[in-house]
Amino acid sequence: MDMLVHLVLLLLGAWLANFIVKKVLLRGLLSLLDYTPAGKDRQAIERNIVARLANVVPAFVLAFGIKTVPNVGETLATVVVNVSFAFMVITVARALSGFLTIVNTVYDRKPDAHLRPIKGYIQVAKIVIYTVATILMVAALIDKSPVILLSGLGAMAAVLLLVFQDTILSLVASVQITSNDIIRVGDWVEMPNLNADGDVIDIALHQVKVQNWDKTITFIPTRRFINDPFKNWRGMQESGGRRIKRSLLLDQQSLHFMSDDELQAMKRFRLLKDYLAEKQKEIDEWNQELREAGKEPVNTRRITNIGTFRAYVKEYLKHHASVHQNMTLMVRQLNPTADGLPLEIYCFTNTTAWTEYEAIQSDIFDHLLSILPEFGLRVFQHPSGIDMREMTRNLHETGTKDS
Repeated sequence: MDMLVHLVLLLLGAWLANFIVKKVLLRGLLSLLDYTPAGKDRQAIERNIVARLANVVPAFVLAFGIKTVPNVGETLATVVVNVSFAFMVITVARALSGFLTIVNTVYDRKPDAHLRPIKGYIQVAKIVIYTVATILMVAALIDKSPVILLSGLGAMAAVLLLVFQDTILSLVASVQITSNDIIRVGDWVEMPNLNADGDVIDIALHQVKVQNWDKTITFIPTRRFINDPFKNWRGMQESGGRRIKRSLLLDQQSLHFMSDDELQAMKRFRLLKDYLAEKQKEIDEWNQELREAGKEPVNTRRITNIGTFRAYVKEYLKHHASVHQNMTLMVRQLNPTADGLPLEIYCFTNTTAWTEYEAIQSDIFDHLLSILPEFGLRVFQHPSGIDMREMTRNLHETGTKDS
């Protein structure tokens, strides 16, 4: 009865200690924190760090109070002490893990946190904490020194390397990614072999989370960003301009020298006024040097509709409000193909937003495709069913008239 009474009193003492700490001291501490800047951040409360640490008190009471109970067996006292110490170790480990989570959360609020993410390092620290906690818990439960357990780890090094192979490789990759500034949260990355094309939304120890443009999520092992090729569009986003590189395929049969009437019509274009004057002056000076040979048109230089159109496109882009004027801007011909003569427009928009970029690009080519007939040019396209039907009907009408 004496032992039973002392055990009941010990349990009541542990319960009372838990009640006083959590209901009185803990609430009082949180009330005082409300008057400080730290109290306005509820992360500590949400993670229950203080509450977890408070659980150490009743375990401490049980561990040291069990020895004061009379007639209690040595075995029972040892079990209670060992279990109490193991409980205190896991409680402290969970509290430290929650604290590290808060550190990562507070760090992520910094404006430049995405430049140097620390989530991978936080996860490594948590692994170390739980590994040490596991060793201490096992040592406490079997009532042996932790040094004995640690001495046996040398023989298990190969096994540990095999078990934690992915973690070690991911840690090395995370260090390289952070130190070399390879990717950041918010970067647009493209990794075709893994069907990843979108924004990086999270960088962890083992995985990088990419949200694709179709709103699907791709999880990529961190080490793949070291071993596999991928494209990071950050440079484009930081430059403030996005490239337009698209060609118009012109029907080569529509290319010709411009007549005087056509040149006169071209003078209606405000953007071509200076070009036509300078070009005509250059050609006249060239042709005058030919003297007698210049009387034959085949020996002279003349203005072409394709050259005039190139000049028009270039001036049009130079005066376009949405085209970046401090970046490369040119209009060039590419090698002729069976599908026509490619006339490539190479320039940059003054925005990197996807929807705005596509709208600007479409507006430019809408205008160029519509203005082509003014220069006597046509775009090339393969004959369709309607074209073949019209050709057949024309041949039939021609044959009927002849008959």
